[in-house]
Amino acid sequence: MSKRYLAVAAVAAATLLCAPLPAASSPLPAASSQTLNAASFQPLKLRGGLTLHLPAAWKVHRVNPDWTRVVTGKCARPGAAYGTPGCDSFWVLGPKAIRQGQEIFRPYTGARPFYPATDVQRCPHDGKLGQILGAAGTKGLRQVGPGHKAAYREWRATCVTYSGGKVRSRFTQREWHLPATKILIVDHWNTPGLADVLKRATWK
Repeated sequence: MSKRYLAVAAVAAATLLCAPLPAASSPLPAASSQTLNAASFQPLKLRGGLTLHLPAAWKVHRVNPDWTRVVTGKCARPGAAYGTPGCDSFWVLGPKAIRQGQEIFRPYTGARPFYPATDVQRCPHDGKLGQILGAAGTKGLRQVGPGHKAAYREWRATCVTYSGGKVRSRFTQREWHLPATKILIVDHWNTPGLADVLKRATWK
């Protein structure tokens, strides 16, 4: 771990535990089977027979088979690598990404945030700031289609200056992990409607 990381983390640690969580995502309308087949939705087929029914306005960008970005708003570089700031989106990750998804590229287990890096990464909302991820704010199980539950985590995070570690903003990293299917969904933007999309997913 770099000296710069240690310096920034030390300054930000005291305020991190008090970080408020963003407001809950606004739900999408309840969807029947007929609604899911309408032109307003598009299927995203994943491992293990899982299909997410995404709003038609969301755009899917497969960086490679284990790294899929779903863009939900403004995004300057939708095909850029994980950690590139300035893109309203969430990630759908597969086995290879999960195996290198904890800090220093250790396997992701859910005990620590998904953070495939060895240094301070840029804040998702402002590339001039660094991000510091702290303790889990919420833990539990969340529905992903009928008969399946994901291990759910919310990690409180701050965006800090690289010089001095001053806190400029906060965000929450949300994670849905399906270990048996080897799928991990990571959201930095508190994406409105994402939790509802996962609830109404279908399985074959």
